[in-house]
Amino acid sequence: MDSRLKKSLNAGGRETRASEDATRSDDSLHSTQERRKMWSDEWTQSALPKTPEIAGWHLCWLSTTNGYDSIDKRMRLGYVPVKSDELPGFENYRVKAGENIGFISCNEMVLYKIPMDLYQDVMLHMHHQLPMDEAEKVRYQAEQAQGRDSRGRSLGQVEGEGFGMLDEPVKTPVFTG
Repeated sequence: MDSRLKKSLNAGGRETRASEDATRSDDSLHSTQERRKMWSDEWTQSALPKTPEIAGWHLCWLSTTNGYDSIDKRMRLGYVPVKSDELPGFENYRVKAGENIGFISCNEMVLYKIPMDLYQDVMLHMHHQLPMDEAEKVRYQAEQAQGRDSRGRSLGQVEGEGFGMLDEPVKTPVFTG
């Protein structure tokens, strides 16, 4: 019989793989908190580096591959690309060839900026005024659906929450980040 073939796994002091796995520990995950942070990081957008603020500007990453929200559309709104010399420490993200030479890029994304006053105006219009206009349209449609009797009194009432809030003044928001 060949001496390399043994009938017992423990013969000669050799341990089974299962026992080796049981004693092996993964030093990268010491606690539940670290494991949860890893899971959280896995599901958040961490593919793009966090940029420092530039006073008076709002920064955002724009996709070079998005046909609907194109860079040309954003440039018409007032966005301009960020040059690599504007952000210290981002020299490694500088585009070296192509149409975005000298700008900051990561994968297919290019870093752009817009003056903060323009950003506030766009955000106020898109995320405050337009939703308020839509809410008013819904209110009007609900009132029209109720109908009126010959004396002008409402034939029904709107149930549920939300319509009373339209009567209250809404503060103008200030948008950040």
